[in-house]
Amino acid sequence: MAKAPTGFKTRLEPQDEFTHDPGDVKNYNESMYFNVFDPKTKTGGWFRIGNRANEHYAEMTICLYLPDGRVGFMFARPAITDNSEMNAGGLKVEVVEPFKHLKVTYSGKALILERPHEMADPKKAFRDNPSLPCTITLDYEGVSPMYGGETVREDGVAIEIDPEKSFAKAHYEQHCSAKGVFTIGDERFEIEGYGLRDKSWGPRHWQAIDWYRWCPMNFGRDFGMMLSVIGDGKGGARQGGMVFEGGAYDLISECVIDSDWDERGYQTALRAKVKTHGGKSYEVTGKVMSLIPLRNRRTTPEGQELQTRITEGMTEYRCGDLVGYGLSEYLDQIVDGQPNGKAAGY
Repeated sequence: MAKAPTGFKTRLEPQDEFTHDPGDVKNYNESMYFNVFDPKTKTGGWFRIGNRANEHYAEMTICLYLPDGRVGFMFARPAITDNSEMNAGGLKVEVVEPFKHLKVTYSGKALILERPHEMADPKKAFRDNPSLPCTITLDYEGVSPMYGGETVREDGVAIEIDPEKSFAKAHYEQHCSAKGVFTIGDERFEIEGYGLRDKSWGPRHWQAIDWYRWCPMNFGRDFGMMLSVIGDGKGGARQGGMVFEGGAYDLISECVIDSDWDERGYQTALRAKVKTHGGKSYEVTGKVMSLIPLRNRRTTPEGQELQTRITEGMTEYRCGDLVGYGLSEYLDQIVDGQPNGKAAGY
Protein backbone atom coordinates (compact mmCIF):
# COMPACT_ATOMS: atom_id res chain seq x y z
CA MET A 1 0.00 0.00 0.00
CA ALA A 2 1.25 3.49 -0.83
CA LYS A 3 2.38 5.51 2.18
CA ALA A 4 0.11 8.43 3.13
CA PRO A 5 1.49 11.72 4.50
CA THR A 6 1.43 12.35 8.25
CA GLY A 7 -2.10 12.99 9.50
CA PHE A 8 -3.66 10.99 6.70
CA LYS A 9 -4.14 7.35 5.78
CA THR A 10 -4.68 5.41 2.58
CA ARG A 11 -8.01 3.60 2.36
CA LEU A 12 -8.71 0.77 -0.08
CA GLU A 13 -11.54 -1.75 0.20
CA PRO A 14 -12.80 -4.57 -2.07
CA GLN A 15 -15.87 -2.54 -3.04
CA ASP A 16 -13.57 0.04 -4.63
CA GLU A 17 -13.11 -2.42 -7.50
CA PHE A 18 -16.68 -1.51 -8.47
CA THR A 19 -18.08 1.88 -9.49
CA HIS A 20 -18.62 4.79 -7.09
CA ASP A 21 -21.24 7.51 -6.74
CA PRO A 22 -20.08 10.30 -9.07
CA GLY A 23 -21.81 13.03 -7.09
CA ASP A 24 -22.51 16.22 -9.00
CA VAL A 25 -18.99 17.28 -10.06
CA LYS A 26 -19.17 17.78 -13.82
CA ASN A 27 -15.72 16.37 -14.67
CA TYR A 28 -16.00 13.22 -12.53
CA ASN A 29 -14.07 10.36 -14.11
CA GLU A 30 -13.97 6.71 -13.06
CA SER A 31 -11.25 4.89 -14.97
CA MET A 32 -10.03 1.31 -15.22
CA TYR A 33 -6.88 0.53 -17.19
CA PHE A 34 -5.07 -2.73 -18.03
CA ASN A 35 -1.95 -3.60 -19.99
CA VAL A 36 -0.30 -6.88 -20.94
CA PHE A 37 2.90 -7.85 -22.75
CA ASP A 38 3.78 -11.36 -23.91
CA PRO A 39 7.56 -11.82 -23.59
CA LYS A 40 7.66 -14.72 -26.06
CA THR A 41 5.65 -13.35 -28.95
CA LYS A 42 6.55 -9.65 -28.36
CA THR A 43 2.85 -8.82 -28.55
CA GLY A 44 1.15 -6.44 -26.14
CA GLY A 45 -1.67 -4.04 -25.54
CA TRP A 46 -3.53 -1.75 -23.19
CA PHE A 47 -7.18 -1.00 -22.61
CA ARG A 48 -9.03 1.78 -20.79
CA ILE A 49 -12.57 2.82 -19.93
CA GLY A 50 -13.10 6.21 -18.30
CA ASN A 51 -16.71 6.88 -17.30
CA ARG A 52 -17.61 10.57 -17.32
CA ALA A 53 -21.14 9.94 -16.14
CA ASN A 54 -22.01 13.55 -15.36
CA GLU A 55 -20.97 14.50 -18.89
CA HIS A 56 -22.95 11.50 -20.22
CA TYR A 57 -20.13 9.79 -22.08
CA ALA A 58 -17.23 7.39 -21.57
CA GLU A 59 -13.70 7.45 -22.95
CA MET A 60 -12.92 4.03 -24.46
CA THR A 61 -9.50 3.09 -25.82
CA ILE A 62 -7.87 -0.11 -27.01
CA CYS A 63 -4.29 -0.31 -28.30
CA LEU A 64 -2.65 -3.51 -29.58
CA TYR A 65 1.08 -3.79 -30.37
CA LEU A 66 1.54 -6.53 -32.97
CA PRO A 67 4.79 -8.48 -33.51
CA ASP A 68 5.48 -6.96 -36.95
CA GLY A 69 5.27 -3.36 -35.71
CA ARG A 70 1.68 -2.65 -36.63
CA VAL A 71 -0.62 -1.15 -34.02
CA GLY A 72 -4.33 -1.84 -33.73
CA PHE A 73 -6.11 1.14 -32.18
CA MET A 74 -9.59 2.38 -31.42
CA PHE A 75 -10.93 5.32 -29.44
CA ALA A 76 -14.53 6.31 -28.90
CA ARG A 77 -16.70 8.47 -26.67
CA PRO A 78 -19.83 6.31 -26.37
CA ALA A 79 -22.86 7.75 -24.60
CA ILE A 80 -23.60 6.47 -21.08
CA THR A 81 -26.48 7.31 -18.77
CA ASP A 82 -24.95 6.50 -15.38
CA ASN A 83 -21.88 5.10 -13.59
CA SER A 84 -23.29 1.66 -12.84
CA GLU A 85 -20.73 -0.41 -14.79
CA MET A 86 -17.48 -0.33 -16.75
CA ASN A 87 -18.98 -1.27 -20.09
CA ALA A 88 -18.90 1.13 -23.03
CA GLY A 89 -18.07 1.16 -26.72
CA GLY A 90 -17.64 -2.62 -26.85
CA LEU A 91 -15.06 -2.72 -24.01
CA LYS A 92 -16.16 -4.35 -20.76
CA VAL A 93 -14.47 -4.99 -17.42
CA GLU A 94 -15.89 -7.62 -15.06
CA VAL A 95 -14.72 -8.03 -11.47
CA VAL A 96 -14.81 -11.77 -10.78
CA GLU A 97 -13.04 -11.50 -7.40
CA PRO A 98 -11.79 -8.14 -6.13
CA PHE A 99 -7.99 -7.74 -6.19
CA LYS A 100 -7.57 -11.27 -7.57
CA HIS A 101 -9.43 -11.96 -10.83
CA LEU A 102 -10.84 -9.60 -13.47
CA LYS A 103 -11.93 -10.12 -17.08
CA VAL A 104 -11.46 -7.71 -19.96
CA THR A 105 -13.37 -8.20 -23.22
CA TYR A 106 -13.84 -6.16 -26.37
CA SER A 107 -15.87 -6.57 -29.52
CA GLY A 108 -15.74 -3.91 -32.19
CA LYS A 109 -13.31 -2.44 -34.72
CA ALA A 110 -9.58 -1.72 -34.65
CA LEU A 111 -7.81 0.77 -36.88
CA ILE A 112 -4.71 -0.97 -38.30
CA LEU A 113 -1.70 1.33 -38.42
CA GLU A 114 1.41 0.22 -40.28
CA ARG A 115 2.89 3.60 -39.34
CA PRO A 116 1.62 4.25 -35.79
CA HIS A 117 3.10 7.78 -35.71
CA GLU A 118 0.29 8.78 -38.10
CA MET A 119 -2.01 8.96 -35.06
CA ALA A 120 -0.47 12.39 -34.35
CA ASP A 121 -3.17 13.52 -36.82
CA PRO A 122 -6.16 11.37 -35.79
CA LYS A 123 -8.54 12.57 -38.47
CA LYS A 124 -6.08 11.74 -41.26
CA ALA A 125 -5.06 8.43 -39.60
CA PHE A 126 -8.65 7.20 -39.46
CA ARG A 127 -9.26 8.32 -43.03
CA ASP A 128 -6.16 6.73 -44.56
CA ASN A 129 -5.96 3.38 -42.71
CA PRO A 130 -8.25 0.34 -42.68
CA SER A 131 -10.40 -0.79 -39.77
CA LEU A 132 -11.00 -4.50 -39.15
CA PRO A 133 -13.24 -6.47 -36.80
CA CYS A 134 -11.47 -7.02 -33.49
CA THR A 135 -12.14 -9.07 -30.36
CA ILE A 136 -10.20 -9.25 -27.11
CA THR A 137 -10.64 -11.74 -24.29
CA LEU A 138 -8.27 -11.58 -21.32
CA ASP A 139 -8.27 -13.01 -17.81
CA TYR A 140 -6.23 -10.99 -15.32
CA GLU A 141 -4.81 -12.48 -12.14
CA GLY A 142 -3.33 -10.23 -9.46
CA VAL A 143 0.19 -11.42 -8.59
CA SER A 144 1.14 -8.57 -6.24
CA PRO A 145 -0.40 -6.73 -3.30
CA MET A 146 -2.39 -3.57 -4.03
CA TYR A 147 -0.56 -0.25 -4.31
CA GLY A 148 -2.46 2.94 -3.54
CA GLY A 149 -6.06 3.81 -2.76
CA GLU A 150 -7.78 6.95 -1.53
CA THR A 151 -5.89 9.27 0.79
CA VAL A 152 -8.23 10.36 3.60
CA ARG A 153 -7.83 11.98 7.00
CA GLU A 154 -6.96 9.76 9.97
CA ASP A 155 -10.65 9.79 11.01
CA GLY A 156 -11.65 8.56 7.54
CA VAL A 157 -13.09 11.88 6.36
CA ALA A 158 -12.53 12.58 2.67
CA ILE A 159 -10.23 15.41 1.61
CA GLU A 160 -11.76 18.35 -0.22
CA ILE A 161 -10.23 18.89 -3.65
CA ASP A 162 -10.58 21.51 -6.36
CA PRO A 163 -12.19 19.69 -9.32
CA GLU A 164 -10.66 22.14 -11.78
CA LYS A 165 -7.14 21.21 -10.65
CA SER A 166 -7.71 17.48 -10.08
CA PHE A 167 -6.40 14.46 -11.95
CA ALA A 168 -7.96 11.91 -9.54
CA LYS A 169 -8.85 11.78 -5.85
CA ALA A 170 -8.07 8.06 -5.57
CA HIS A 171 -5.78 5.74 -7.50
CA TYR A 172 -4.40 2.22 -7.13
CA GLU A 173 -2.26 -0.17 -9.15
CA GLN A 174 -1.37 -3.86 -9.20
CA HIS A 175 1.05 -6.07 -11.13
CA CYS A 176 -0.76 -8.92 -12.87
CA SER A 177 -0.48 -11.89 -15.13
CA ALA A 178 -2.87 -12.14 -18.07
CA LYS A 179 -3.88 -14.78 -20.56
CA GLY A 180 -6.20 -14.69 -23.54
CA VAL A 181 -6.64 -13.95 -27.24
CA PHE A 182 -6.67 -10.98 -29.62
CA THR A 183 -8.32 -11.38 -33.02
CA ILE A 184 -8.00 -8.80 -35.79
CA GLY A 185 -9.71 -9.70 -39.03
CA ASP A 186 -8.50 -13.23 -39.85
CA GLU A 187 -5.47 -13.02 -37.53
CA ARG A 188 -5.40 -14.59 -34.09
CA PHE A 189 -2.85 -13.78 -31.38
CA GLU A 190 -2.54 -15.97 -28.30
CA ILE A 191 -1.45 -13.89 -25.31
CA GLU A 192 0.21 -15.10 -22.12
CA GLY A 193 2.23 -12.55 -20.24
CA TYR A 194 2.36 -9.92 -17.56
CA GLY A 195 1.15 -6.40 -17.05
CA LEU A 196 -0.13 -3.79 -14.70
CA ARG A 197 -3.61 -2.50 -14.06
CA ASP A 198 -4.85 0.61 -12.35
CA LYS A 199 -8.03 2.31 -11.30
CA SER A 200 -8.81 5.90 -10.40
CA TRP A 201 -11.88 7.93 -9.60
CA GLY A 202 -12.73 11.54 -8.93
CA PRO A 203 -12.65 14.81 -10.90
CA ARG A 204 -10.19 14.81 -13.80
CA HIS A 205 -8.78 17.21 -16.34
CA TRP A 206 -5.91 15.85 -18.41
CA GLN A 207 -4.28 19.27 -18.16
CA ALA A 208 -4.18 19.16 -14.34
CA ILE A 209 -0.69 17.59 -14.44
CA ASP A 210 2.25 19.55 -15.82
CA TRP A 211 3.95 16.46 -17.29
CA TYR A 212 4.78 12.90 -16.23
CA ARG A 213 6.79 9.80 -17.07
CA TRP A 214 5.01 6.56 -16.16
CA CYS A 215 6.90 3.31 -16.78
CA PRO A 216 5.21 0.06 -15.68
CA MET A 217 7.23 -3.10 -16.40
CA ASN A 218 7.40 -6.81 -15.59
CA PHE A 219 10.41 -9.13 -15.63
CA GLY A 220 8.36 -12.23 -14.82
CA ARG A 221 5.74 -13.29 -12.33
CA ASP A 222 7.77 -12.29 -9.27
CA PHE A 223 9.60 -9.10 -10.24
CA GLY A 224 8.31 -5.83 -11.63
CA MET A 225 8.45 -2.08 -11.25
CA MET A 226 6.45 1.06 -11.81
CA LEU A 227 8.55 4.19 -12.20
CA SER A 228 6.85 7.55 -11.81
CA VAL A 229 8.19 11.07 -12.28
CA ILE A 230 5.67 13.92 -12.23
CA GLY A 231 6.39 17.56 -12.98
CA ASP A 232 5.30 19.78 -10.11
CA GLY A 233 4.55 22.83 -12.25
CA LYS A 234 7.34 24.79 -10.55
CA GLY A 235 10.34 23.43 -12.43
CA GLY A 236 10.83 20.40 -10.19
CA ALA A 237 9.54 16.83 -10.16
CA ARG A 238 8.05 14.31 -7.73
CA GLN A 239 9.78 10.93 -7.99
CA GLY A 240 8.14 7.70 -6.89
CA GLY A 241 6.65 4.36 -7.80
CA MET A 242 7.39 0.91 -6.45
CA VAL A 243 9.41 -2.27 -6.95
CA PHE A 244 7.60 -5.60 -6.71
CA GLU A 245 9.97 -8.27 -5.41
CA GLY A 246 9.72 -11.09 -2.89
CA GLY A 247 5.93 -10.91 -2.84
CA ALA A 248 5.86 -7.33 -1.57
CA TYR A 249 6.15 -3.73 -2.74
CA ASP A 250 9.17 -1.62 -1.81
CA LEU A 251 8.34 2.04 -2.42
CA ILE A 252 10.71 4.10 -4.56
CA SER A 253 12.36 7.06 -2.87
CA GLU A 254 14.38 8.28 -5.85
CA CYS A 255 13.84 7.80 -9.58
CA VAL A 256 15.87 9.68 -12.17
CA ILE A 257 14.98 9.09 -15.82
CA ASP A 258 17.13 10.20 -18.76
CA SER A 259 15.45 9.86 -22.16
CA ASP A 260 16.52 9.75 -25.80
CA TRP A 261 14.30 11.37 -28.45
CA ASP A 262 13.65 11.22 -32.17
CA GLU A 263 13.09 14.20 -34.47
CA ARG A 264 9.39 14.33 -33.51
CA GLY A 265 10.15 14.60 -29.81
CA TYR A 266 9.00 11.01 -29.11
CA GLN A 267 10.97 8.89 -26.65
CA THR A 268 13.14 6.15 -28.20
CA ALA A 269 15.08 4.91 -25.15
CA LEU A 270 15.56 5.66 -21.47
CA ARG A 271 17.91 5.04 -18.59
CA ALA A 272 16.65 5.06 -15.01
CA LYS A 273 18.40 5.01 -11.65
CA VAL A 274 16.15 3.84 -8.84
CA LYS A 275 16.49 3.80 -5.05
CA THR A 276 13.92 2.38 -2.63
CA HIS A 277 12.92 3.04 0.95
CA GLY A 278 14.15 -0.50 1.67
CA GLY A 279 17.69 0.52 0.79
CA LYS A 280 18.00 -1.15 -2.62
CA SER A 281 19.30 0.38 -5.84
CA TYR A 282 18.53 -0.59 -9.43
CA GLU A 283 19.58 0.56 -12.86
CA VAL A 284 17.06 0.05 -15.67
CA THR A 285 17.35 0.69 -19.39
CA GLY A 286 14.48 0.78 -21.82
CA LYS A 287 14.28 0.57 -25.60
CA VAL A 288 11.02 1.60 -27.26
CA MET A 289 9.82 -1.08 -29.67
CA SER A 290 6.63 0.55 -30.97
CA LEU A 291 5.05 3.91 -30.14
CA ILE A 292 1.75 5.64 -30.82
CA PRO A 293 1.18 9.34 -30.03
CA LEU A 294 -2.21 10.35 -28.61
CA ARG A 295 -3.62 13.71 -27.60
CA ASN A 296 -6.30 15.45 -25.56
CA ARG A 297 -7.46 18.98 -26.24
CA ARG A 298 -9.57 21.30 -24.11
CA THR A 299 -10.68 24.90 -24.29
CA THR A 300 -10.80 26.68 -20.93
CA PRO A 301 -13.78 28.88 -19.94
CA GLU A 302 -11.53 31.82 -20.80
CA GLY A 303 -11.10 30.52 -24.34
CA GLN A 304 -7.51 29.24 -24.01
CA GLU A 305 -6.69 26.20 -26.15
CA LEU A 306 -4.85 23.52 -24.17
CA GLN A 307 -3.21 20.49 -25.80
CA THR A 308 -1.91 17.44 -23.95
CA ARG A 309 0.15 14.80 -25.74
CA ILE A 310 0.52 11.25 -24.42
CA THR A 311 3.03 8.98 -26.17
CA GLU A 312 2.47 5.27 -25.52
CA GLY A 313 5.53 3.13 -26.21
CA MET A 314 5.75 -0.64 -25.87
CA THR A 315 9.20 -0.91 -24.32
CA GLU A 316 11.79 -3.63 -23.75
CA TYR A 317 13.39 -3.16 -20.34
CA ARG A 318 16.62 -4.54 -18.91
CA CYS A 319 17.59 -4.68 -15.24
CA GLY A 320 20.87 -6.49 -14.67
CA ASP A 321 20.63 -9.80 -16.53
CA LEU A 322 16.82 -9.70 -16.68
CA VAL A 323 14.79 -8.71 -19.73
CA GLY A 324 11.21 -7.55 -19.31
CA TYR A 325 8.45 -5.70 -21.13
CA GLY A 326 6.08 -2.90 -20.39
CA LEU A 327 5.13 0.61 -21.32
CA SER A 328 6.75 4.03 -21.34
CA GLU A 329 3.90 6.52 -21.15
CA TYR A 330 5.02 10.13 -21.45
CA LEU A 331 2.45 12.87 -20.86
CA ASP A 332 3.38 16.43 -21.81
CA GLN A 333 1.60 19.72 -22.24
CA ILE A 334 2.55 21.06 -25.65
CA VAL A 335 3.90 24.58 -25.20
CA ASP A 336 5.09 26.52 -28.25
CA GLY A 337 5.00 23.25 -30.17
CA GLN A 338 7.30 21.39 -27.77
CA PRO A 339 6.66 18.79 -25.01
CA ASN A 340 7.30 20.59 -21.74
CA GLY A 341 8.69 17.53 -19.89
CA LYS A 342 11.44 17.16 -22.49
CA ALA A 343 12.34 20.77 -21.90
CA ALA A 344 12.56 19.98 -18.16
CA GLY A 345 15.20 17.32 -18.83
CA TYR A 346 13.08 14.16 -18.65
